[in-house]
Amino acid sequence: MNDVTRILAAVESGTPGATDELFPLVYEELRSIARRQLATEQPGATLQATALVHEAYLRLVGNGNDSSWSHRGHFFGAAAQAMRRILVDVARQKAAQKRNDRRERQELKESSIAAPMRPEYVLAVDEALDRLEATHPEAARLVQLRYFAGFTNKEAAEMLGISPRKADQIWAYARVWLAAELGEDAGPGT
Repeated sequence: MNDVTRILAAVESGTPGATDELFPLVYEELRSIARRQLATEQPGATLQATALVHEAYLRLVGNGNDSSWSHRGHFFGAAAQAMRRILVDVARQKAAQKRNDRRERQELKESSIAAPMRPEYVLAVDEALDRLEATHPEAARLVQLRYFAGFTNKEAAEMLGISPRKADQIWAYARVWLAAELGEDAGPGT
């Protein structure tokens, strides 16, 4: 049992100070996830990696949340979910602000996961991911770990407790499914 898993068990059992002990152990990996995710944001994004990490951590362990994580991968999966929700909330705020703005709209010609993300695109991916989760939860979790947390297929497979080969198969399915939902080409960069 590694230190993170041991401390997660302490957090779950309500051991005083366990969340204070957890944060330094997971901080750098959470920052790495946040940096990878924010790297796809448009230049001048107001959300910084540190703020994303702190907000996600507070959502995970703050305010008396009922938190139960069975292992390190489960925790980082929950962190990816929290970051996804935060980024979606920010995208919704930007979209609402844009609707209230009277500026002239400019269409971008290309939309892919590797390109800087517009708020509308983040919302579309989030909604598509919710639909995918209803029919194929494992694929949705894999996409969430890859897309919103920036993990590699191998890392995501480890966190999900599946083989890398199975993760490759699920990723291929999910990529095509999401491309169809979003009306895009499911090429290699998707």
